[in-house]
Amino acid sequence: MFSFLGAEHGKKGRGLEYLYLNIHDEDRDDHTRCNVWILDGDLYHKGLLKFAVSAESLQDTIAVFVADMSRPWTVMESLQKWASVLQEHIDKMKIPPEEIRDMERKFMREFQEYVEPEEGYQGSPQRRGPSSGQEDEHISLPLGENVLTHNLGIPVLVVCTKCDAVSVLEKEHDYREEHFDFIQSHIRKFCLRYGAALIYTSVKEEKNLDLLYKYIVHKTYGFQFTTPALVVEKDAVFIPAGWDNENKIAILHENFMTVKPEDAYEDFIVKPPVRKLVHDKELAAEDEQIFLMKQQSFLAKQPATPTRASESPARGPAGSPRTQGRAGPANVPSALPITSVKKPDPNIKNNAASEGVLASFFNSLLSKKTGSPGSPGAGGVQSTAKKSGQKPALTNVQEELDRMTRKPHSMHFIWKDGLWLSPLL
Repeated sequence: MFSFLGAEHGKKGRGLEYLYLNIHDEDRDDHTRCNVWILDGDLYHKGLLKFAVSAESLQDTIAVFVADMSRPWTVMESLQKWASVLQEHIDKMKIPPEEIRDMERKFMREFQEYVEPEEGYQGSPQRRGPSSGQEDEHISLPLGENVLTHNLGIPVLVVCTKCDAVSVLEKEHDYREEHFDFIQSHIRKFCLRYGAALIYTSVKEEKNLDLLYKYIVHKTYGFQFTTPALVVEKDAVFIPAGWDNENKIAILHENFMTVKPEDAYEDFIVKPPVRKLVHDKELAAEDEQIFLMKQQSFLAKQPATPTRASESPARGPAGSPRTQGRAGPANVPSALPITSVKKPDPNIKNNAASEGVLASFFNSLLSKKTGSPGSPGAGGVQSTAKKSGQKPALTNVQEELDRMTRKPHSMHFIWKDGLWLSPLL
Protein backbone atom coordinates (compact mmCIF):
# COMPACT_ATOMS: atom_id res chain seq x y z
CA MET A 1 0.00 0.00 0.00
CA PHE A 2 2.87 2.39 0.71
CA SER A 3 4.11 1.94 -2.85
CA PHE A 4 0.72 3.11 -4.12
CA LEU A 5 0.75 6.21 -1.90
CA GLY A 6 4.39 7.26 -2.37
CA ALA A 7 7.59 7.30 -0.30
CA GLU A 8 6.29 9.98 2.11
CA HIS A 9 3.85 7.45 3.58
CA GLY A 10 6.52 4.85 4.29
CA LYS A 11 6.33 5.13 8.09
CA LYS A 12 4.82 2.05 9.63
CA GLY A 13 2.10 2.61 12.20
CA ARG A 14 1.05 0.58 15.21
CA GLY A 15 -2.24 -1.00 16.20
CA LEU A 16 -4.77 -0.08 13.51
CA GLU A 17 -3.54 2.22 10.76
CA TYR A 18 -5.77 4.10 8.31
CA LEU A 19 -4.90 5.03 4.72
CA TYR A 20 -6.88 5.66 1.55
CA LEU A 21 -6.43 5.20 -2.18
CA ASN A 22 -7.50 7.74 -4.78
CA ILE A 23 -9.70 6.01 -7.37
CA HIS A 24 -10.35 7.60 -10.74
CA ASP A 25 -13.14 6.40 -13.05
CA GLU A 26 -12.11 7.30 -16.58
CA ASP A 27 -15.50 6.42 -18.09
CA ARG A 28 -17.45 8.76 -15.81
CA ASP A 29 -14.51 11.10 -15.12
CA ASP A 30 -15.17 10.82 -11.42
CA HIS A 31 -13.02 10.41 -8.31
CA THR A 32 -13.51 8.59 -5.07
CA ARG A 33 -11.51 7.29 -2.13
CA CYS A 34 -11.02 3.70 -1.08
CA ASN A 35 -10.52 3.32 2.65
CA VAL A 36 -7.65 1.06 3.71
CA TRP A 37 -7.30 -0.28 7.25
CA ILE A 38 -4.07 -2.03 8.19
CA LEU A 39 -4.11 -4.14 11.36
CA ASP A 40 -0.87 -4.74 13.23
CA GLY A 41 0.58 -8.24 12.99
CA ASP A 42 0.22 -8.79 16.74
CA LEU A 43 -2.87 -10.63 17.99
CA TYR A 44 -2.95 -8.19 20.87
CA HIS A 45 -4.53 -5.63 18.52
CA LYS A 46 -7.24 -7.87 17.06
CA GLY A 47 -9.86 -6.06 19.17
CA LEU A 48 -9.35 -2.98 16.98
CA LEU A 49 -10.85 -4.82 14.02
CA LYS A 50 -14.32 -3.63 15.03
CA PHE A 51 -13.38 -0.06 13.99
CA ALA A 52 -12.42 -1.20 10.48
CA VAL A 53 -15.07 -3.82 9.65
CA SER A 54 -18.61 -3.17 10.79
CA ALA A 55 -21.94 -4.78 9.94
CA GLU A 56 -22.82 -1.86 7.65
CA SER A 57 -19.55 -1.93 5.68
CA LEU A 58 -19.03 -5.69 5.48
CA GLN A 59 -20.71 -6.09 2.05
CA ASP A 60 -18.35 -3.52 0.53
CA THR A 61 -15.22 -4.99 2.09
CA ILE A 62 -12.39 -7.00 0.59
CA ALA A 63 -10.09 -8.84 3.02
CA VAL A 64 -6.38 -8.95 2.20
CA PHE A 65 -4.14 -11.44 4.02
CA VAL A 66 -0.42 -10.59 3.73
CA ALA A 67 2.32 -13.22 4.08
CA ASP A 68 6.09 -12.75 4.14
CA MET A 69 7.81 -14.96 1.57
CA SER A 70 11.27 -14.17 2.94
CA ARG A 71 10.25 -16.36 5.88
CA PRO A 72 8.19 -19.11 4.24
CA TRP A 73 8.07 -21.21 7.41
CA THR A 74 5.64 -18.62 8.87
CA VAL A 75 3.31 -18.32 5.85
CA MET A 76 0.69 -20.97 6.60
CA GLU A 77 0.56 -20.23 10.31
CA SER A 78 0.02 -16.53 9.60
CA LEU A 79 -2.72 -17.14 7.04
CA GLN A 80 -4.64 -19.55 9.24
CA LYS A 81 -4.29 -17.31 12.28
CA TRP A 82 -5.70 -14.16 10.68
CA ALA A 83 -8.39 -16.02 8.75
CA SER A 84 -9.64 -17.39 12.07
CA VAL A 85 -9.56 -13.88 13.58
CA LEU A 86 -11.67 -12.48 10.72
CA GLN A 87 -14.11 -15.39 10.85
CA GLU A 88 -14.53 -14.92 14.60
CA HIS A 89 -15.10 -11.19 14.14
CA ILE A 90 -17.79 -11.73 11.47
CA ASP A 91 -19.56 -14.31 13.61
CA LYS A 92 -19.80 -11.80 16.47
CA MET A 93 -21.46 -9.15 14.30
CA LYS A 94 -25.18 -8.63 14.71
CA ILE A 95 -26.03 -9.39 11.11
CA PRO A 96 -29.30 -11.20 10.27
CA PRO A 97 -28.66 -14.80 9.20
CA GLU A 98 -30.60 -14.30 5.95
CA GLU A 99 -28.32 -11.44 4.96
CA ILE A 100 -25.24 -13.55 5.68
CA ARG A 101 -26.60 -16.37 3.49
CA ASP A 102 -27.28 -13.93 0.66
CA MET A 103 -23.70 -12.68 0.83
CA GLU A 104 -22.38 -16.23 0.77
CA ARG A 105 -24.54 -17.21 -2.23
CA LYS A 106 -23.51 -14.11 -4.14
CA PHE A 107 -19.82 -14.76 -3.55
CA MET A 108 -20.20 -18.43 -4.50
CA ARG A 109 -21.91 -17.51 -7.74
CA GLU A 110 -19.12 -15.09 -8.69
CA PHE A 111 -16.56 -17.76 -7.92
CA GLN A 112 -18.31 -20.34 -10.10
CA GLU A 113 -18.94 -17.94 -12.99
CA TYR A 114 -15.34 -16.93 -13.49
CA VAL A 115 -14.12 -17.29 -17.06
CA GLU A 116 -10.68 -16.62 -18.47
CA PRO A 117 -10.59 -13.17 -20.13
CA GLU A 118 -10.34 -13.42 -23.93
CA GLU A 119 -8.08 -11.26 -26.05
CA GLY A 120 -9.92 -8.22 -27.38
CA TYR A 121 -12.85 -8.72 -24.99
CA GLN A 122 -14.21 -5.32 -23.91
CA GLY A 123 -16.64 -6.40 -21.18
CA SER A 124 -15.96 -7.49 -17.65
CA PRO A 125 -13.83 -10.67 -17.60
CA GLN A 126 -15.89 -12.12 -14.77
CA ARG A 127 -19.20 -11.89 -16.62
CA ARG A 128 -20.39 -14.12 -19.41
CA GLY A 129 -22.72 -11.42 -20.60
CA PRO A 130 -26.31 -10.52 -19.71
CA SER A 131 -28.26 -13.62 -18.79
CA SER A 132 -31.08 -14.58 -16.50
CA GLY A 133 -30.63 -16.10 -13.10
CA GLN A 134 -32.05 -19.43 -14.27
CA GLU A 135 -29.49 -19.72 -17.06
CA ASP A 136 -26.72 -18.89 -14.59
CA GLU A 137 -27.87 -21.68 -12.31
CA HIS A 138 -27.80 -24.19 -15.15
CA ILE A 139 -24.28 -23.28 -16.32
CA SER A 140 -22.68 -23.00 -12.87
CA LEU A 141 -20.01 -25.60 -12.31
CA PRO A 142 -20.18 -27.64 -9.13
CA LEU A 143 -17.63 -26.91 -6.43
CA GLY A 144 -14.98 -29.40 -5.48
CA GLU A 145 -14.77 -31.19 -2.16
CA ASN A 146 -12.34 -28.72 -0.57
CA VAL A 147 -13.55 -25.56 -2.33
CA LEU A 148 -15.24 -22.72 -0.42
CA THR A 149 -15.49 -24.72 2.76
CA HIS A 150 -14.91 -21.42 4.65
CA ASN A 151 -17.15 -18.92 2.88
CA LEU A 152 -16.83 -15.50 4.55
CA GLY A 153 -19.28 -13.87 2.13
CA ILE A 154 -16.70 -11.26 1.04
CA PRO A 155 -13.83 -11.35 -1.49
CA VAL A 156 -10.50 -12.49 -0.07
CA LEU A 157 -7.05 -11.81 -1.48
CA VAL A 158 -3.78 -13.45 -0.36
CA VAL A 159 -0.70 -11.30 -1.06
CA CYS A 160 2.75 -12.89 -0.68
CA THR A 161 5.27 -10.08 -0.33
CA LYS A 162 9.09 -10.04 -0.66
CA CYS A 163 9.12 -12.66 -3.40
CA ASP A 164 12.53 -11.38 -4.45
CA ALA A 165 13.89 -13.43 -1.52
CA VAL A 166 13.63 -16.59 -3.64
CA SER A 167 17.29 -16.31 -4.63
CA VAL A 168 18.30 -15.78 -1.00
CA LEU A 169 16.41 -18.89 0.08
CA GLU A 170 18.12 -20.91 -2.63
CA LYS A 171 21.57 -19.71 -1.60
CA GLU A 172 21.39 -19.64 2.21
CA HIS A 173 18.82 -22.36 2.98
CA ASP A 174 19.35 -24.68 0.01
CA TYR A 175 15.77 -24.31 -1.26
CA ARG A 176 15.05 -26.08 -4.54
CA GLU A 177 12.25 -25.98 -7.06
CA GLU A 178 10.52 -28.64 -5.02
CA HIS A 179 10.34 -26.36 -1.96
CA PHE A 180 8.72 -23.48 -3.84
CA ASP A 181 6.20 -25.79 -5.51
CA PHE A 182 5.34 -27.27 -2.12
CA ILE A 183 4.81 -23.79 -0.64
CA GLN A 184 2.65 -22.68 -3.57
CA SER A 185 0.64 -25.87 -3.38
CA HIS A 186 -0.32 -25.32 0.26
CA ILE A 187 -1.11 -21.63 -0.27
CA ARG A 188 -3.36 -22.41 -3.22
CA LYS A 189 -5.21 -25.06 -1.22
CA PHE A 190 -5.81 -22.44 1.48
CA CYS A 191 -7.11 -20.03 -1.16
CA LEU A 192 -9.52 -22.67 -2.47
CA ARG A 193 -11.05 -23.15 0.98
CA TYR A 194 -11.75 -19.40 1.31
CA GLY A 195 -12.35 -18.70 -2.39
CA ALA A 196 -9.41 -16.29 -2.35
CA ALA A 197 -7.19 -14.93 -5.11
CA LEU A 198 -3.40 -15.23 -4.88
CA ILE A 199 -0.71 -12.80 -6.00
CA TYR A 200 3.06 -12.71 -5.47
CA THR A 201 4.58 -9.22 -5.21
CA SER A 202 7.97 -7.59 -4.76
CA VAL A 203 8.39 -3.90 -3.98
CA LYS A 204 12.15 -4.17 -4.45
CA GLU A 205 11.82 -5.48 -8.02
CA GLU A 206 8.42 -3.79 -8.64
CA LYS A 207 6.69 -7.04 -9.55
CA ASN A 208 2.90 -7.23 -9.79
CA LEU A 209 2.36 -3.95 -7.89
CA ASP A 210 0.24 -2.40 -10.61
CA LEU A 211 -1.55 -5.73 -11.06
CA LEU A 212 -2.42 -5.79 -7.36
CA TYR A 213 -3.88 -2.29 -7.51
CA LYS A 214 -6.01 -3.08 -10.55
CA TYR A 215 -7.35 -6.30 -9.05
CA ILE A 216 -8.36 -4.60 -5.80
CA VAL A 217 -10.16 -1.87 -7.71
CA HIS A 218 -11.79 -4.48 -9.94
CA LYS A 219 -13.13 -6.52 -6.99
CA THR A 220 -14.25 -3.43 -5.07
CA TYR A 221 -15.78 -1.24 -7.82
CA GLY A 222 -16.29 -3.70 -10.70
CA PHE A 223 -13.78 -2.06 -13.06
CA GLN A 224 -12.68 -3.94 -16.15
CA PHE A 225 -9.86 -6.45 -15.56
CA THR A 226 -8.31 -8.43 -18.41
CA THR A 227 -5.20 -10.05 -16.93
CA PRO A 228 -5.28 -13.87 -17.02
CA ALA A 229 -3.74 -16.22 -14.47
CA LEU A 230 0.10 -16.25 -14.27
CA VAL A 231 1.72 -19.44 -12.99
CA VAL A 232 4.90 -19.74 -15.06
CA GLU A 233 7.29 -17.63 -12.96
CA LYS A 234 7.68 -18.91 -9.44
CA ASP A 235 8.21 -15.42 -7.98
CA ALA A 236 5.40 -13.64 -9.93
CA VAL A 237 2.36 -15.89 -9.50
CA PHE A 238 -1.14 -14.51 -9.99
CA ILE A 239 -4.26 -16.66 -9.61
CA PRO A 240 -7.65 -14.86 -9.68
CA ALA A 241 -10.52 -16.16 -7.58
CA GLY A 242 -12.48 -18.88 -9.39
CA TRP A 243 -9.69 -19.94 -11.76
CA ASP A 244 -7.95 -22.57 -9.65
CA ASN A 245 -9.00 -26.10 -8.76
CA GLU A 246 -7.44 -29.24 -7.32
CA ASN A 247 -6.50 -30.67 -10.73
CA LYS A 248 -4.43 -27.58 -11.56
CA ILE A 249 -2.74 -27.73 -8.18
CA ALA A 250 -1.88 -31.38 -8.80
CA ILE A 251 0.41 -30.28 -11.65
CA LEU A 252 2.83 -28.97 -9.02
CA HIS A 253 2.98 -32.38 -7.39
CA GLU A 254 4.74 -33.83 -10.43
CA ASN A 255 7.96 -32.14 -9.34
CA PHE A 256 7.88 -33.62 -5.83
CA MET A 257 10.77 -36.02 -5.26
CA THR A 258 11.39 -36.13 -1.50
CA VAL A 259 8.01 -34.99 -0.19
CA LYS A 260 4.37 -35.98 -0.59
CA PRO A 261 1.51 -33.53 -1.26
CA GLU A 262 -0.26 -34.53 1.95
CA ASP A 263 2.78 -34.00 4.17
CA ALA A 264 2.49 -31.36 6.87
CA TYR A 265 3.72 -27.94 5.85
CA GLU A 266 5.92 -27.40 8.91
CA ASP A 267 7.57 -30.81 8.50
CA PHE A 268 9.09 -29.89 5.15
CA ILE A 269 9.40 -26.10 5.41
CA VAL A 270 11.36 -26.08 8.66
CA LYS A 271 12.35 -22.95 10.50
CA PRO A 272 16.16 -22.63 10.42
CA PRO A 273 18.06 -22.42 13.72
CA VAL A 274 18.83 -18.98 15.04
CA ARG A 275 22.46 -18.04 14.49
CA LYS A 276 24.23 -16.08 17.19
CA LEU A 277 26.19 -13.15 15.87
CA VAL A 278 29.42 -13.56 17.77
CA HIS A 279 31.34 -11.06 15.68
CA ASP A 280 29.12 -8.22 16.90
CA LYS A 281 30.50 -8.57 20.43
CA GLU A 282 33.71 -6.65 21.02
CA LEU A 283 36.43 -8.56 22.83
CA ALA A 284 38.71 -6.49 25.08
CA ALA A 285 42.19 -7.76 25.92
CA GLU A 286 42.95 -8.22 29.62
CA ASP A 287 45.61 -6.07 31.22
CA GLU A 288 49.00 -7.78 31.30
CA GLN A 289 49.67 -7.18 35.00
CA ILE A 290 46.25 -8.46 36.00
CA PHE A 291 46.83 -11.58 33.90
CA LEU A 292 50.20 -12.23 35.56
CA MET A 293 48.73 -11.74 39.03
CA LYS A 294 46.03 -14.30 38.25
CA GLN A 295 48.63 -16.79 37.06
CA GLN A 296 50.71 -16.22 40.18
CA SER A 297 47.77 -16.87 42.48
CA PHE A 298 46.91 -19.96 40.43
CA LEU A 299 50.42 -21.37 40.72
CA ALA A 300 50.48 -20.66 44.44
CA LYS A 301 47.47 -22.92 44.92
CA GLN A 302 49.13 -25.83 43.10
CA PRO A 303 50.79 -28.58 45.27
CA ALA A 304 54.60 -28.55 45.45
CA THR A 305 56.26 -30.93 42.99
CA PRO A 306 59.25 -33.07 44.11
CA THR A 307 62.72 -31.90 42.94
CA ARG A 308 66.12 -33.59 42.74
CA ALA A 309 67.23 -31.98 45.96
CA SER A 310 64.54 -33.83 47.90
CA GLU A 311 65.34 -37.21 46.33
CA SER A 312 67.34 -39.85 48.17
CA PRO A 313 71.12 -39.29 47.84
CA ALA A 314 71.55 -43.02 47.27
CA ARG A 315 69.73 -42.92 43.88
CA GLY A 316 70.04 -40.74 40.84
CA PRO A 317 67.26 -38.94 38.98
CA ALA A 318 66.58 -41.91 36.72
CA GLY A 319 66.57 -44.42 39.57
CA SER A 320 70.10 -45.77 38.99
CA PRO A 321 72.07 -46.58 42.18
CA ARG A 322 74.95 -44.37 43.28
CA THR A 323 78.08 -45.37 45.10
CA GLN A 324 77.34 -44.78 48.76
CA GLY A 325 79.33 -42.12 50.50
CA ARG A 326 80.70 -40.56 47.30
CA ALA A 327 80.20 -36.83 47.42
CA GLY A 328 80.20 -34.46 44.54
CA PRO A 329 82.70 -31.66 43.97
CA ALA A 330 83.34 -29.90 47.23
CA ASN A 331 83.66 -26.44 45.73
CA VAL A 332 80.15 -26.41 44.10
CA PRO A 333 77.58 -25.11 46.56
CA SER A 334 74.06 -26.52 46.55
CA ALA A 335 71.44 -24.39 44.78
CA LEU A 336 68.57 -25.55 46.98
CA PRO A 337 68.41 -25.42 50.77
CA ILE A 338 68.37 -28.64 52.75
CA THR A 339 64.89 -29.04 54.17
CA SER A 340 65.52 -32.09 56.39
CA VAL A 341 68.42 -33.89 58.05
CA LYS A 342 68.46 -37.67 58.00
CA LYS A 343 70.14 -39.88 60.60
CA PRO A 344 73.47 -41.11 59.19
CA ASP A 345 73.91 -44.78 58.55
CA PRO A 346 76.90 -46.42 60.38
CA ASN A 347 77.81 -48.45 57.31
CA ILE A 348 77.92 -45.34 55.17
CA LYS A 349 80.07 -43.68 57.84
CA ASN A 350 82.65 -46.50 57.81
CA ASN A 351 82.82 -46.59 54.04
CA ALA A 352 83.23 -42.83 53.89
CA ALA A 353 86.03 -43.00 56.48
CA SER A 354 87.90 -45.71 54.57
CA GLU A 355 87.66 -43.82 51.33
CA GLY A 356 88.83 -40.70 53.11
CA VAL A 357 91.88 -42.57 54.40
CA LEU A 358 92.73 -43.78 50.91
CA ALA A 359 92.30 -40.33 49.46
CA SER A 360 94.53 -38.85 52.14
CA PHE A 361 97.12 -41.54 51.60
CA PHE A 362 97.50 -40.97 47.87
CA ASN A 363 97.41 -37.23 48.31
CA SER A 364 100.24 -37.53 50.80
CA LEU A 365 102.27 -39.44 48.21
CA LEU A 366 101.75 -36.68 45.70
CA SER A 367 102.66 -34.10 48.28
CA LYS A 368 105.84 -35.97 49.06
CA LYS A 369 106.94 -35.84 45.43
CA THR A 370 106.00 -32.24 44.81
CA GLY A 371 106.75 -30.67 48.17
CA SER A 372 106.79 -30.97 51.91
CA PRO A 373 103.78 -32.01 53.94
CA GLY A 374 103.29 -28.45 55.04
CA SER A 375 103.19 -27.13 51.48
CA PRO A 376 100.13 -25.29 50.13
CA GLY A 377 99.12 -28.47 48.29
CA ALA A 378 98.70 -30.36 51.54
CA GLY A 379 96.80 -27.52 52.99
CA GLY A 380 94.53 -27.58 50.00
CA VAL A 381 93.76 -31.24 50.54
CA GLN A 382 92.88 -30.62 54.15
CA SER A 383 90.70 -27.71 53.20
CA THR A 384 88.95 -29.83 50.60
CA ALA A 385 88.40 -32.61 53.08
CA LYS A 386 86.86 -30.19 55.52
CA LYS A 387 84.54 -28.75 52.88
CA SER A 388 83.45 -32.21 51.81
CA GLY A 389 81.97 -32.87 55.22
CA GLN A 390 84.70 -35.14 56.79
CA LYS A 391 84.95 -35.27 60.55
CA PRO A 392 87.99 -33.99 62.52
CA ALA A 393 88.99 -37.59 63.30
CA LEU A 394 90.38 -37.86 59.79
CA THR A 395 92.92 -35.14 60.53
CA ASN A 396 94.70 -37.37 63.08
CA VAL A 397 94.76 -40.19 60.54
CA GLN A 398 96.33 -37.80 58.03
CA GLU A 399 99.06 -36.83 60.49
CA GLU A 400 99.70 -40.48 61.35
CA LEU A 401 100.05 -41.38 57.67
CA ASP A 402 102.43 -38.47 57.11
CA ARG A 403 104.53 -39.70 60.00
CA MET A 404 104.54 -43.23 58.61
CA THR A 405 105.67 -42.11 55.18
CA ARG A 406 108.86 -40.69 56.66
CA LYS A 407 110.01 -44.23 57.73
CA PRO A 408 111.66 -46.53 55.16
CA HIS A 409 109.45 -49.46 55.99
CA SER A 410 106.23 -47.48 56.03
CA MET A 411 105.32 -48.47 52.48
CA HIS A 412 104.13 -51.95 53.56
CA PHE A 413 100.42 -52.04 54.56
CA ILE A 414 97.82 -54.73 55.05
CA TRP A 415 94.08 -54.20 54.12
CA LYS A 416 91.84 -55.49 56.89
CA ASP A 417 88.21 -54.71 57.70
CA GLY A 418 88.17 -51.65 55.51
CA LEU A 419 91.44 -50.15 56.94
CA TRP A 420 95.08 -50.10 55.90
CA LEU A 421 97.25 -51.52 58.76
CA SER A 422 100.97 -51.50 59.14
CA PRO A 423 102.58 -54.70 60.40
CA LEU A 424 105.33 -52.71 62.11
CA LEU A 425 102.91 -50.65 64.29
